[in-house]
Amino acid sequence: MIDLPWPALAAVAAAVTLGYTVFGFCGFGAGIVVLPLVAHVLPLREAVPMMLVLDIATSLTLGLQSRGLVDRRELLRLVPWLLAGMGVGIVVLARAHETWLLATLGVFVAANAAWSLVGRLAAQPVAPGWAVPAGLVGGTFSAMFGTGGPVYTLFLARRIHDTVRLRATIGTLILLSAALRAVLLVGGGFFAQRGVLPLALAMLPCAAIGYAVGSRWSARVPQDRVRRAIWLLLLASGASLVVRAAVS
Repeated sequence: MIDLPWPALAAVAAAVTLGYTVFGFCGFGAGIVVLPLVAHVLPLREAVPMMLVLDIATSLTLGLQSRGLVDRRELLRLVPWLLAGMGVGIVVLARAHETWLLATLGVFVAANAAWSLVGRLAAQPVAPGWAVPAGLVGGTFSAMFGTGGPVYTLFLARRIHDTVRLRATIGTLILLSAALRAVLLVGGGFFAQRGVLPLALAMLPCAAIGYAVGSRWSARVPQDRVRRAIWLLLLASGASLVVRAAVS
């Protein structure tokens, strides 16, 4: 049973559709778009497992479509550190107070948005050793909020210069991290919460529609302009979470 009033349910559906439109367009970004928006109507400990179900469904689609293009060497470089970071993240998610979780998510989202609006990726590749902090930080935020995608992308975009291979590798990495998160969240009892699984299943059509629209737009719409609009939205939503945490 979904225990949400209709206005809140409509808000969650709109956020999910928007987030997975971004995912279809960029190959990452669903969690970092959806969670700051739905955190205003859902506790994060319910929103995170809901997002996991949607991540697995959409990432599986992308991963199967482009599995032959994945850069396995870069993937294997990140995975051990991803696992270590996820171990830290699941403990924090289970034990931290909701206010601290909201503030952490808000700061992370706003900082990512601000950096993306003013920063520029250098042309030269980074050293392979940067897989350690990228995996640890990305894994931690993946387990906590499912928002590790931008961290992985920051590293992989400076290791893989073919955009098609980059998108395929990021999609596969997100699928892998989603599978690992499933084990951790099920073991932690997050899916035993009443209404979480029905809500996730109800949101699957919204995620599918958003993913289909974003995938179609990815080859037709100027990416820079759309990405700027996305990061402006995230800057505002991240800041709103920090304010909410501060006054609660």
